[in-house]
Amino acid sequence: MKSEEVGQSTFETWTVDEVKDALDKEEIVLIDVRTPQEFMFEHIEGALLMPLAFFTAKGLPGQSDKRIVFHCGSGVRSEKVARQAIASGLARVAHMGGGFAAWKGGKKPYIGTNMATGAPHRVD
Repeated sequence: MKSEEVGQSTFETWTVDEVKDALDKEEIVLIDVRTPQEFMFEHIEGALLMPLAFFTAKGLPGQSDKRIVFHCGSGVRSEKVARQAIASGLARVAHMGGGFAAWKGGKKPYIGTNMATGAPHRVD
């Protein structure tokens, strides 16, 4: 994990392995900031959807029980959202470096679309 101090806040970039481990231990809330279309086609199981286009930091859950980690397709949008969350007053914010592409590249499981049937299915 890389961290950067931004004013009074800490901005963190997590690896896909760190996110997978924390997700498995139910220590984080993973928020996908991609479009609804991207999410419907393929997504990380258990991730919540809050598209960048509709993002407002005041709609985020508190972090008293679980940390919030953002992700997108490549890490660009999730970094932008994380920095917006810091600007709105959140003290400790994280995003997944490399985004969903890195997740898939790391051979992590996700929910994809069966192209023959159009139905969702787990990809391991």
